[in-house]
Amino acid sequence: MPNRAVAEHLGVPRGTVGWWLHEDRRLRGVTYSPPTDCPRCTGREIDQPAYAYLLGLYLGDGHIISKRKQHHLSVFCDATWTGLVDAAEDAMRLVMRLPSVSRRRRQGCVEVKSYSHHWTCLFPQHGPGKKHERRIALEDWQQDIVDAHPWAFIRGLIHSDGCRVTNWTTRMVGGVKKRYEYPRYFFTNKSDDIRKLCTDTLTKVGVQWTVLARGSDPFNVSVARKASVALMDAHIGPKY
Repeated sequence: MPNRAVAEHLGVPRGTVGWWLHEDRRLRGVTYSPPTDCPRCTGREIDQPAYAYLLGLYLGDGHIISKRKQHHLSVFCDATWTGLVDAAEDAMRLVMRLPSVSRRRRQGCVEVKSYSHHWTCLFPQHGPGKKHERRIALEDWQQDIVDAHPWAFIRGLIHSDGCRVTNWTTRMVGGVKKRYEYPRYFFTNKSDDIRKLCTDTLTKVGVQWTVLARGSDPFNVSVARKASVALMDAHIGPKY
């Protein structure tokens, strides 16, 4: 029975039940191991579409804190996109159901957090420093999931570090300047490795892309061809 149910049955605080169990383990010399449903540690089948999407979110706007008594995965979402916040939380729960998930509102954004030191098992790209300052490469099992669910991975990347915008230009038609508008997707990330993961996956699903420089830095991946934008619209669409 969970501690909460035992506490309610006996009419004592839940912390008291936890202390009793702690003392019992100490007297028996048993080391406590928190229960986990980590797919990498238990062999449980992972929800691949949810993982591919969460991987994209992590590579864009996520990080892992992993140190003594503090282990959690955080994904930062623009507070404007409430559907994106819901999708991030749903993906975390689908990938691992046992860890608790919470939201923390910050200025202009929402931090979606899931508490478990097993997130480092699922995201071996975790490491010290900023992601764009170290090598980022997928392990074979991660690449297999991305290959099986490329659109879920691209959706995670776009929902984190991408956008769908309306560009415009002017053309002379019959001596008259006319304005034309057209939709365009961008993915912007400082990491050469993460941008390559994005462009490689776009190529595999038949999306044509180009790289636009911000100053002298080629941080922007652009999708502007009509057929490719239509393909992106069918599978991604604007943030919500």
